Amino acid sequence: MALELKEADAGKVLLARVTGKLTREDYDRLVPETEGLIARYGKLRILVEMHDFHGLTAGALWEELKFDLKHFNDFEKLAVVGEEKWQEWMTRFSKPFTSAEVRFYPPEDIAAARHWVRE
Repeated sequence: MALELKEADAGKVLLARVTGKLTREDYDRLVPETEGLIARYGKLRILVEMHDFHGLTAGALWEELKFDLKHFNDFEKLAVVGEEKWQEWMTRFSKPFTSAEVRFYPPEDIAAARHWVRE
């Protein structure tokens, strides 16, 4: 499985762990779960942990762009923990597509990422 989702902090934080390559089918699950949390709790905070992550398929990239445009104002913070330099670049690239405060952390700083997204 490329995507694991878990609610934290009474639904205000969404924890996502991604491995392998994200597909359109992963977004078929991600989108309704995330939209349900937004409907229940309002703005969310997200912590994405990438481990052995290899990117997105073309279909997943299209779904990501549509999701980002639809939910531009629905996130407060986005913390991304990644192992590769291109993942840091991808995190910076995402900033114009959200009103959330966005930060990238290397794996050794995951505790700082967890703290920041929850503060």
